[in-house]
Amino acid sequence: MPKGNASITLIGVSVAKIGTEFVFNGPVNECETCKLKNTCLNLDVGRRYRIVTVRGNMKHDCALHDLGVKAVEVVESPSIVAIDAKNAFVGSKIFYKQNECEVFDCKIYELCHPDGVREERLTISAVLGDAPQACPGGKSLKLVELKR
Repeated sequence: MPKGNASITLIGVSVAKIGTEFVFNGPVNECETCKLKNTCLNLDVGRRYRIVTVRGNMKHDCALHDLGVKAVEVVESPSIVAIDAKNAFVGSKIFYKQNECEVFDCKIYELCHPDGVREERLTISAVLGDAPQACPGGKSLKLVELKR
């Protein structure tokens, strides 16, 4: 039985390890005729997940993964993002919107534009401190952990 909010899904054997994080990108053409697609494709597209349990050693054939797939339990991962410091309070519910920025080669660009985070209402579960580097645009940024 899955733990709490965990979902059971299938993932490539080579990455089926506890702690592995990934963003679910949805189906590809090879999935259309697969008899296991309902188990593989049961996650929300664009969300970040972390494997919490690998369920047994049984492998299933897969058109995408050379070594096959195996069952795992996953939970949504909190996301670490840089937000405006004036909004960084634990427990706050914010409407997350990516920072507007044109400095694509910035060393902290990925923190301001993280994969797996949508523009939506999220909760700040932790304030982790200042961004690891000053914003070239002059914004005062804090690193926070966001949960849905």
